[in-house]
Amino acid sequence: MKKKKIILITGVAGFIGFSLALKFLNRKNYQVIGIDNYDNYYSIHLKKKRISYLKKYKKFKFFQLNITEINSFIILKKYKFDHIFHFAAQVGVRYSIINPEKYINNNILGTINVLNFIKDQNPISTFFASSSSVYGDSKKFPLNEKDELKPKNIYATSKIINEISAKSFSKNYNLRIYGLRFFTIYGEWGRPDMLLFKILSNCLKKTQLKLNNKGNHYRDFTYIYDVTEILYLLTKKKIKKKFDIFNICSNNPQYIKKIIQNFQKKYENIKIKNIPKNNLDVFKTHGDNQKIRRLLKYDKFTKFQIGFSKTFNWFKKYNKNLSL
Repeated sequence: MKKKKIILITGVAGFIGFSLALKFLNRKNYQVIGIDNYDNYYSIHLKKKRISYLKKYKKFKFFQLNITEINSFIILKKYKFDHIFHFAAQVGVRYSIINPEKYINNNILGTINVLNFIKDQNPISTFFASSSSVYGDSKKFPLNEKDELKPKNIYATSKIINEISAKSFSKNYNLRIYGLRFFTIYGEWGRPDMLLFKILSNCLKKTQLKLNNKGNHYRDFTYIYDVTEILYLLTKKKIKKKFDIFNICSNNPQYIKKIIQNFQKKYENIKIKNIPKNNLDVFKTHGDNQKIRRLLKYDKFTKFQIGFSKTFNWFKKYNKNLSL
């Protein structure tokens, strides 16, 4: 009988962490240990619902821990992890101007604590969440991993510092660590503070949608099930470099204004209030995904219209129960 591989996921109550946990739990020979601190940046109720769902699996174990507290890792030392996914972080670009200290504590100092834990664990591989925000505003698209980084806010800056820290730990402790620059992930169980969920929520509740810059933005929306499949495949691949960075994106940006217009044609009008552009936002995200495609031979990215439709159908079914 095959020995179970043990996966650690920090930020497991978050959207990507939860979805990846489900991916592994639905496969044989995997055990998932998840940690989260139930931060209140968005609905704690939704986060607890995600954890309740995961607890249906006997192969799942949850600890409510805060990565900013070094003693939090003591309870995890009894496990020998095969792969570690570090997703715990303070999210949100606009919130970074309101509470920058949380980004320093959670994203930078918290990640250093995780890296210190990893160096003693020495897993097969570690993956950590970076962001498309590190690229800032650019006029050259699609953006590849070698392009200049031009952060516009402390959230993006914290992600760059994490990349530098991870590279240093990889080199100094001979660890396999890989950064994942996520581009606007969406899908079932997603974040209620993200635009697509706001569109769906405002439609069903018939409330007003506050639209930045009249929707004059492009976003490289990437469906959650493509993301989790890529992350799963990465654990199966022996990557040549001990440290590397990968764009995780569809390479197919969508125009926000057009998304809303198409939604209104197919379903119903949304009450829209146009508000000025937020200076922390970038005009366009468009990532080059050739590097990850070549590595994994993965070329099955879900068309946006299909992913959005699946998300909307799920939302209509579950939004009341999840208080979204």
